[in-house]
Amino acid sequence: MAGKKQFDVDIVLDAAMVQFWRAGYADTSLDDLSRTTGLNRSSIYSSFGDKDALYLRCLDRYAARYGNEYDQALSCASEEPLQAVRAFFEVTLQRIADPDVPDGCLIAQTAMAAPALSPTIAARAIEALDSQHARLRTALNAAQLTEGDADDFAVHITAVNQSLAVMSKTRASRKQLRTVVDISMSALSHALRAPSRPRRFA
Repeated sequence: MAGKKQFDVDIVLDAAMVQFWRAGYADTSLDDLSRTTGLNRSSIYSSFGDKDALYLRCLDRYAARYGNEYDQALSCASEEPLQAVRAFFEVTLQRIADPDVPDGCLIAQTAMAAPALSPTIAARAIEALDSQHARLRTALNAAQLTEGDADDFAVHITAVNQSLAVMSKTRASRKQLRTVVDISMSALSHALRAPSRPRRFA
């Protein structure tokens, strides 16, 4: 039928996402995208817009895919907070170990490259990190941590989670990555066992 797209949008977006993830925004050319997606330049432009627009689609797709997995991991936080946070980290560790995807994290590398990217792309990466912090804070609040402690640990776990992705780019061993996770889990376990205390306000 005339005018009908002859390709699977999801497959194309996944191919473009992996290309951006592997090489980064700056080092991915339209020729690279054409080669990995199987679409010519005109098809890319007509279907997805310019390179920035396609990158945003890929970033959103990445955030939604792994965000759903993180949400599922944290869904039992009110009953089993340590198990939930351990499962949260496991999502990242399994992604790092997956041979079918690049090392690192598309959101983390976007945030690190933010000064060289458009304000819209930089803002979208920050929004994704904020969403991760918010989901952790909500889960830890449900685990009966005080609001202040829940927020502090959400900041910490978000940072650790991103550091795991960065470490994977430097070929850190699985044992090293799990040691980082274990130390964070030990601190959280201690906080959950401690009697609740009132939050001091300045």
